[in-house]
Amino acid sequence: MPTFLSSRKWARVGLLLVLVALGIGLAIVEQRDSSSPGPVPSDDAGEPDYYLEGVTMTRFNAQGIPHQTLKSPRLVHTPVDDIIRADSPTAKVRDEAGRKWDISGDKGSLGPQRDLLTLTGNAQLLQPEQGWRLDTDVLYYQSSDGHAWSDTEAVLRQHEQRVRGNRFDAWIDTDQARLSGDVRGHHPQPAEDES
Repeated sequence: MPTFLSSRKWARVGLLLVLVALGIGLAIVEQRDSSSPGPVPSDDAGEPDYYLEGVTMTRFNAQGIPHQTLKSPRLVHTPVDDIIRADSPTAKVRDEAGRKWDISGDKGSLGPQRDLLTLTGNAQLLQPEQGWRLDTDVLYYQSSDGHAWSDTEAVLRQHEQRVRGNRFDAWIDTDQARLSGDVRGHHPQPAEDES
């Protein structure tokens, strides 16, 4: 007497259902793992209310032109002090003449009004068009008046020339810079033509 489904067919159908259920379960787990963020950061200023990964922040001037961009693999905001902290930040700033400036450091923070950017650890200020670079440990940039400064030893380089001082100030909109405190420089002599 033939049976509608033999035990062998039931085994195959059961195995197929187990494989389908296992595939669905693995797909759900994989999807959940790929979208999960890194560990929640902690800070002396308290628990953050938000953090962003792989972010680019852009500020616009009164005419609607982007004049400041900050990129970081991770930004953390703490509501207690209303400060945004950034890992490996790189900022691009445009002055009133339209020149681009690059600012970077190991760590960074934006103050409560988002006007003061503080960079610490291997901080740099670059002006690629004029070929000069400032290296220091702590660099501040006040966007409201285009003022960049450092109260730590700073080295200003332009091509082969370099000048070192204990304090640096620059006003990027007016194209002014000043090094002060134990200023020392290295200015190589131009090579003379042998005629």
